[in-house]
Amino acid sequence: MTFTAFELLGMIWLVSAIGMAIVWAVSMRVNNIGYVDVAWAGLMAVAALLAGAFGSGSELPRTLVALMGSVWGTRLCLHLLVRVLHETEDGRYQSLRATWGSSAWKFFVFFQMQAVVVTLFSAPFLAAASRHDNRLDGLVVSSALIWLLAVTGESLADCQLARFRADPSNRGKTCRVGCWSWSRHPNYFFEWLHWFAYALLAVGTSWFWISLAGPILMFAFLYRVSGIPWTEAQSLRTRGDDYRRYQREVSAFFPLPPRHS
Repeated sequence: MTFTAFELLGMIWLVSAIGMAIVWAVSMRVNNIGYVDVAWAGLMAVAALLAGAFGSGSELPRTLVALMGSVWGTRLCLHLLVRVLHETEDGRYQSLRATWGSSAWKFFVFFQMQAVVVTLFSAPFLAAASRHDNRLDGLVVSSALIWLLAVTGESLADCQLARFRADPSNRGKTCRVGCWSWSRHPNYFFEWLHWFAYALLAVGTSWFWISLAGPILMFAFLYRVSGIPWTEAQSLRTRGDDYRRYQREVSAFFPLPPRHS
């Protein structure tokens, strides 16, 4: 059974809106807005499964979309869940709470906007799942390799940061271990790279240009909207001069050899 792309987008939005409403209610009860990130990642995994199950393309690309998108989203969801369960509320959301106070409905709108973002980012899944070709060609192999590199790199960066933060002697210090010595946000870089896997699968389809929304939108969100600006503002508040030196010496996004000030 298949659906049109717009029917699938509507289905993904509806599932995401309901899911975000439930997580909003939980977040309000436990006073931790960080669950919105957990929900976003988990719903992206669901969106990939829906695209793979009901997309209009051949079996191979649909299977790859379902597998790659769900594994990426589930890994990120579980990683974020562990962080939210064992750490205090993220400083970004503490600042947001200080601005909005106890207005639950403002947070409800915020959560529902994340459902819209899930829908937007599901478009590359649908584009890749519309490919009518079961051949294991260079595009398919390249897509799988980029996905593997991106998920491995993001997992490695997350593990390195988690180990660093788990050491009490590192409290108040900036992580410069491994990937974090070449990029201030290697996890964001690899998350961005991951979206090129679906663009490659979509080459030759009528939705190819839509698939480019993945890397383009993710770069815009991470670099200008909710990623680096919020994270670095919080880091400057908590680590001050140590983080300013880190900014001078290490690339913000793309991994590059560190400079020495």
